[in-house]
Amino acid sequence: MSRYCSRCHKAHAICICDAITKIDNPNPVILLQHPDEVSHPKNSACLLSLSLQHCVTLVGEDFSQHPQLNGLLADPDINYVVLYPGENALPLSEMMAEGASAKQGIILLDGTWKKAYKMYQLSTNLQALPSVSIAAKMPSHYQIRKSRKPGALSTLEAGYIALSQLEDNAKRYQPLLDSFNTMIARQLAFLPNASQRRD
Repeated sequence: MSRYCSRCHKAHAICICDAITKIDNPNPVILLQHPDEVSHPKNSACLLSLSLQHCVTLVGEDFSQHPQLNGLLADPDINYVVLYPGENALPLSEMMAEGASAKQGIILLDGTWKKAYKMYQLSTNLQALPSVSIAAKMPSHYQIRKSRKPGALSTLEAGYIALSQLEDNAKRYQPLLDSFNTMIARQLAFLPNASQRRD
């Protein structure tokens, strides 16, 4: 028997499936996941994917010729943007204020900053899409995994903020943070006391 849950990919001792609330998100999400993140025990993207009803996860580095992604991008009823803080990125709130399609899709890059940068640079189809940034009004709660970049958020937190801003409805997406905090608490509780003190 595997030590890991086949659904949330966490060790059975810290499985978070019972904490997941399914959310009907009107605006679809595409998660582009770096291969190194698939089995990472501290990854938050799986939790986001399991929680959102309209979410597709694709794994790879260069998505330029990815048939499934390009098929999704060709949907005339959905305008996709990439959540990526590049030089030309517009604040998501500003973009919505200017008026956008009633159905707006969000693409999230799941990986470290270095890996996300490489994914974006390799994927010419992503560069052809509008890029947006979000204003984080909260510090990251991602205590179990640190980033060297100030103000960095986990993939789940970024998804929560983007969807909340897009629909002006943080209440709808609060269950994402609730399950995320449960995941963190269970992983911290599972750490030896010495590890907790070092953090």
